[in-house]
Amino acid sequence: MKIKIATRQSELALFQANYVAEKLNQLEGVTTELIPLLSEGDQTNKPLHEIGGKGLFVNKLESALISGDADIAVHSLKDVPALLDSKFEIASIFQRESASDILLSKEGWTLDTLPINSVIGTSSPRRKSQILNLRPDLNTIPVRGNIATRVKKLNDGAFDALIVAKAALNRLNLNFTNTYEFSLEEMLPAASQGFIGVECIKSNTKIHNILKQINNDTAYLLAEAERAFVAKLNGSCLSPIAIYCFEEKEVVHIIAKVLSQDGQKKLYKRIKSSKSELKEDISSLANEFLSRGSNTIILE
Repeated sequence: MKIKIATRQSELALFQANYVAEKLNQLEGVTTELIPLLSEGDQTNKPLHEIGGKGLFVNKLESALISGDADIAVHSLKDVPALLDSKFEIASIFQRESASDILLSKEGWTLDTLPINSVIGTSSPRRKSQILNLRPDLNTIPVRGNIATRVKKLNDGAFDALIVAKAALNRLNLNFTNTYEFSLEEMLPAASQGFIGVECIKSNTKIHNILKQINNDTAYLLAEAERAFVAKLNGSCLSPIAIYCFEEKEVVHIIAKVLSQDGQKKLYKRIKSSKSELKEDISSLANEFLSRGSNTIILE
């Protein structure tokens, strides 16, 4: 059976699609074909929250699923809205790359050593709010484009520093000398950052069953818990919501943070759970954040 894989055309997206293709090609009787597509989000440099949000990276690929031009779609899971249309499902998730964020600068600055009034390139409200919470003397400026484009802007002096996902650097084997990896206390990741997810039509049981053969059960559990937290808080690409679940010695650690847009208000909590209780604990944690006014805070 040939499985047609819808993917965006960026270098990172093609890496991820090929990664999934290799997993599928190892299954008996399965071959794959990549279907590179240009998403709406790839055709503009405007900040996502001004033009329709993360769905702009997903809609084109989902249309290919509906039309039958593709059987599955491969995504950076953090780019997929937490609430999917009921026609679709995320059927496979793989072992997580790093969830960390990296600060790039020509001088090798850390968050503490960045000079007052430095300008940081990032289009993420989550990153912006966490920066402003710790360093209100800093400034941020929106930046879009692939990694190479953003690094060129940094080198050209468009801003003093740039924030990127460590997973992207690792997957593309990009090595920079002047990097600073944020601690979890400084910069908590976006829900499902570092995960690759595979989407399909929910009613396509044949494809669903194939995808389950390459799924990582633990990764799926952790990623879906993070996405459920954002969904329960009605989060979007506008929302400064950060959530990270990870397992150590059979204990699942959950760290959650919600901030105001200017970073001056923050809700934070860290708890321990288990695989069997994770769904219930994530739901309870989200309810606690809601009771503490998270919906109001993320709009301020």
